[in-house]
Amino acid sequence: MGKITAQMVKELRERTKAGMMDCKKALEESQGDMEKAIAWLRQKGLAVAAKRAGRATAEGIVASYIHAGGKLGVLVEVNCETDFVAKTDQFQEFARDIAMQIAATNPVAIRREDVPEDFVEKEKQILINQAKETGKPEHIIEKIVQGRLEKMYKEVCLLEQPFVKNPDITIQDLLNELIGKLGENITIRRFVRYQVGAEEE
Repeated sequence: MGKITAQMVKELRERTKAGMMDCKKALEESQGDMEKAIAWLRQKGLAVAAKRAGRATAEGIVASYIHAGGKLGVLVEVNCETDFVAKTDQFQEFARDIAMQIAATNPVAIRREDVPEDFVEKEKQILINQAKETGKPEHIIEKIVQGRLEKMYKEVCLLEQPFVKNPDITIQDLLNELIGKLGENITIRRFVRYQVGAEEE
């Protein structure tokens, strides 16, 4: 096993924002392989997230992001279990990042089960019509439509979108990592995005 240097721990901390001890342990577990260490930290976050999933989140903050010379603004409510965690820099930075993400990507909903049915139906109809124009048989058209619907969900659902600051991970990955670091259940509860001159949905 290669020696785990302070520089390696520092680099892993910068890339993942995980705690010093967790970074050291991750590098030890992965024999100094940086990519494996990142994957190890992500799995740890997943495990903690799964354990914490049922816990009530009644604390938290409302974060905002104003962009484009005051022409675009977002408010987002992010919840956690205790006021102590709500006041941490990591939690507040996460909430600000989520507000910025919403400003940049304009999601329709937080998770796929929250996407309005009429929106899905409308999109599905467009995709069916496009697929029919290819002249392919019905069973192939169904597969094409399913594949494109899956892609659509990844674009319109906040938790499934790639994180704008690091497209290698999704917002769900980012959330799991934060839950792993802070040890509390954390949820993105609701958001509103205002754009000057845009029609109300």
